[in-house]
Amino acid sequence: MKLKGTKFQVKVWTFLKKIPSGNVISYSQVAKAVGKPSAVRAVANAIGKNPYPIKIPCHRVIRSNGSLGGYSGKGGAQTKKKLLKKEGIIF
Repeated sequence: MKLKGTKFQVKVWTFLKKIPSGNVISYSQVAKAVGKPSAVRAVANAIGKNPYPIKIPCHRVIRSNGSLGGYSGKGGAQTKKKLLKKEGIIF
């Protein structure tokens, strides 16, 4: 699958594919992992533009305070909650 987006978006989306099922990571941790620790908002924006929700598991990214955060895929945060529950993570 060829990802179309900015270099930064593609970098974020590529990293998201490495998050194992049953695990969550914060937006802040993603920002650090892609080498832009102060770009948390930009990471959130890139995740919000994810062209392939589920295939690129953006549902595994949560807020630093442990809350669910948003989900741009069909069904919004309720779908995110269901996807995480299927992976054994309860919110």
